[in-house]
Amino acid sequence: MKLTLQSTKTLHNGVEMPRLGLGVYKMTNPEESIQAMTTALQVGYRAIDTASLYGNEKEVGESVRTSGVKREDVFVTTKVWNSDQGYDQTLRAFETSLENLGFDYLDLYLTHWPVLETFKDTYRAIERLYDEKLVRATGVSNHHQHHLEEIFAKANVKPMVNQIELSPRLTQYDLRTFCADNQIAVTSWSPLARGGLLNEPSLVRMGKKYDKTPAQIIIRWHLQQDLIVIPKSVTPERIVSNTDVHDFVLSFEDMKNIDSLNLNERTGADPDNFNFNF
Repeated sequence: MKLTLQSTKTLHNGVEMPRLGLGVYKMTNPEESIQAMTTALQVGYRAIDTASLYGNEKEVGESVRTSGVKREDVFVTTKVWNSDQGYDQTLRAFETSLENLGFDYLDLYLTHWPVLETFKDTYRAIERLYDEKLVRATGVSNHHQHHLEEIFAKANVKPMVNQIELSPRLTQYDLRTFCADNQIAVTSWSPLARGGLLNEPSLVRMGKKYDKTPAQIIIRWHLQQDLIVIPKSVTPERIVSNTDVHDFVLSFEDMKNIDSLNLNERTGADPDNFNFNF
């Protein structure tokens, strides 16, 4: 399959989700955020991944409206934060997010983390929003297999997406296999291990071989594994550079060499052991 910036993955309900999007975590300066998002949309990105926690939903909405790209052509994801979880609370949180974005629907709504007491009810609320056609697709984030199995036991519709931390340092092969077996698309957050892999000697060598940067090598590795990937950058040059990944193919041997960098090493919290006091 030849990949382009316009390539999409078909979710199990038939909705098309772009394979490469812009992550906007920690984009806290409004002017800088709008510039980054507008640049991304103008150079061909068609997906933006935000969250209520990030505090930039208003900037996402404004960027979409001023970009010249039709709303229906941009796939926007946001997430319900831990302190807003539970059935009724999630419905209220969704209304707030939609108001911040200035939209009348959302493409994808995710549970941000599986809060033990509430994550199943949170997903039930997301299902209701889906039934009411307020969201085009349902999903979760940072859910292990056992979290998904608990949701399956109660859900009418399986999540369409699981967004997880995933990089060559944390390949999550077993969880990815489980998701694939259940038709759940996987989105990689922190795909570059927060920059921790950019000086990895084997990736630098590979970059020279393909005339690409280590970041481009890693993004291509994600794409060739049927993963959706959302690298974050506020730098216009890097936003453009991260899209220059469609004119080469990593060899089978190079893919395996990148796989071998796995250390099961996280840059963020473990979904079975997290504690965010906010």
